[in-house]
Amino acid sequence: MVETLTGQKVERQQLQHIIGGLTEGVILIDPDQTIAWANDAALRMHGAVEIGDLGRDVDEYRHRYQLRYRNNHPLDQGAYPADRVVAGEMFTDVVVEVARFGSAEPEWVHRVRSLVLVDADGNPDCLVLIVTDATDEMQAIERFERAFNANPAPALICRISDLRFIRVNQGFMDMTGYARETVVGRSVYDLDVMAGADKREIGKERLAAWATVPQMEASLPLPGGETKLVIVAGQPIEMGDERCMLFTFADLEPRRKAESALRNSEEKFAKTFRLAPVPMKVCTLDGFRILDVNEAFLKETGWSIEEVVGRSAAEIELWDTDATRRRQERELVETGGFRGHEAKLKKKDGSIADCLVSAETIKIGGEVCVLDVFQDITVRKTSELELVKAIEEALSDTSWLSRSVMEKLANMRSPQPDGTRKASGVDLTDKERQVLGFISQGLDDGEIAGLLFLSRNTVRNHVQRIYAKIDVHRRSEAIVWARERGIVGSQTQQERRPRTR
Repeated sequence: MVETLTGQKVERQQLQHIIGGLTEGVILIDPDQTIAWANDAALRMHGAVEIGDLGRDVDEYRHRYQLRYRNNHPLDQGAYPADRVVAGEMFTDVVVEVARFGSAEPEWVHRVRSLVLVDADGNPDCLVLIVTDATDEMQAIERFERAFNANPAPALICRISDLRFIRVNQGFMDMTGYARETVVGRSVYDLDVMAGADKREIGKERLAAWATVPQMEASLPLPGGETKLVIVAGQPIEMGDERCMLFTFADLEPRRKAESALRNSEEKFAKTFRLAPVPMKVCTLDGFRILDVNEAFLKETGWSIEEVVGRSAAEIELWDTDATRRRQERELVETGGFRGHEAKLKKKDGSIADCLVSAETIKIGGEVCVLDVFQDITVRKTSELELVKAIEEALSDTSWLSRSVMEKLANMRSPQPDGTRKASGVDLTDKERQVLGFISQGLDDGEIAGLLFLSRNTVRNHVQRIYAKIDVHRRSEAIVWARERGIVGSQTQQERRPRTR
């Protein structure tokens, strides 16, 4: 738009007096392209001291100052604001970067508009360039845009006047796969950043009112037609004279995938738990309150699920003694689990079953729980005891039986593949044989440590070495191995047997 002043011709001196103190720069150009006058603000915006420093006319101005647009494209002859106003072109709000001739970088940013003063006959009397120093404003915008583009957090900027995106940063493009040109210029509802959000209507109201858009979960559409779960929020900002909304995003897709994987894992666990042929139960670590049991547990114990869920093992008296229960609970708290503990399970009808118990702490729904697995060994243990008793009776009646004969009897219980033999206890140290003897009596590591005045860790180390030497992997196997060879208690039966010459 060109502003005109008609009617009575304003005296040039009077005009200069009026505009001399303005903060905007004013440059007066005669119709013959002579630079007639400039106020102090215009001189400061060019680093000039007097009018002559700008040049005598438009041509000299063009040789003394280099102008370029904000996209670094230089202004050619005829494109300078002074050239355009002399040519009679009407313009407003032209933004250019200005540098003195020879300078590598611009020193100022000018926002320029034109004004034509005409005489009473409507003929141009004076051409005016009104210049505003936009250097600080543009530098602030540049700093913001550098920070915006470098910020790894995905972000978009939407112009409020037409609700179109005018900026997109690399973080958003990396998160979504969009190219810059496919985002800039699109409507906020064409690329709906609040799609699927519970608070979408609130977000639309806040956007229209140029107010803060609260955080909300949304399903952001992607180029291929998929969606991405995000948290989106909007913050009102100004860019130049434009009201804008800065949208920022947090990618929730990793969380959604993790939650899906967790659900699948829990579903698999639930199916395995239900269908397992061995008794199993899940309880809390804090208080050992039973959360769930499987069908095999109910069948083995005789309890119904309503009778056990919500109660503790102590309340239903699941074990033959409180000492057994407390020992298991203590080890769970201290170590997080155990394997192959022998214990006597007490059923609802009061009958007792020998079993091997293994337990491990697990997380279900964010809560630390305990998974117990039971294996009924009543029949096997009865057979083992009968075998041990038979061997002991044979040894007591025929003390002349050699160790090789005793091992052959043991091999009848657990035959080895052809060409192999069970390891004997010959390679065990005295301390290891002593520990193994106590194991065969059903004592746990803590009880053995107390009897031998050793630390629990020392006993565990002995147990691991024993397992390696006799080639077993669990306590129950070590018990069978020891009892088959008469290693029971602090002294073996072999040691108690009278020596023969």
